[in-house]
Amino acid sequence: MHTQRSYSHRSALRAFTMMELLVVLAILGLLAGLAISNVTGIFGGAQASTAELFVKESMKTSLFTYRMTMGDYPSTGDGLQAMLTAPGTKAERWRGPYIEGGKIPLDPWGEPYQYAYPGNKNKGTYDLWSKGPDKQSGTADDIGNWDNTPAK
Repeated sequence: MHTQRSYSHRSALRAFTMMELLVVLAILGLLAGLAISNVTGIFGGAQASTAELFVKESMKTSLFTYRMTMGDYPSTGDGLQAMLTAPGTKAERWRGPYIEGGKIPLDPWGEPYQYAYPGNKNKGTYDLWSKGPDKQSGTADDIGNWDNTPAK
């Protein structure tokens, strides 16, 4: 009988107390909160990178091909829609569509990309940009095909 009592006493000593379980759960909750906040930051950065890749690289070839065929970039008035359907002027030269998929993609925040030719920031060529997370054009978070590094 003595061995049975010492066995149950040792089992009780090896078990976790309610306080220990609560501490472990609190630590796991803190770690989960940190992981979720870091994932949000990663996705936010991915959205900006996606927009930058689109405006600086993805559209470059399509717009260059349009320019070679049509003699110039689409006007601001024709916009990027000229990449999908022939503009009213020079329709006989149009050999598009110049963008695959039949539609111009939206930026990562669900807004249309902005286009201007001639560009205000890229003199002699076009400006292509996303309005960024604030969805307002002309603010500091705009992501465009221009160089954002300050002049020296």
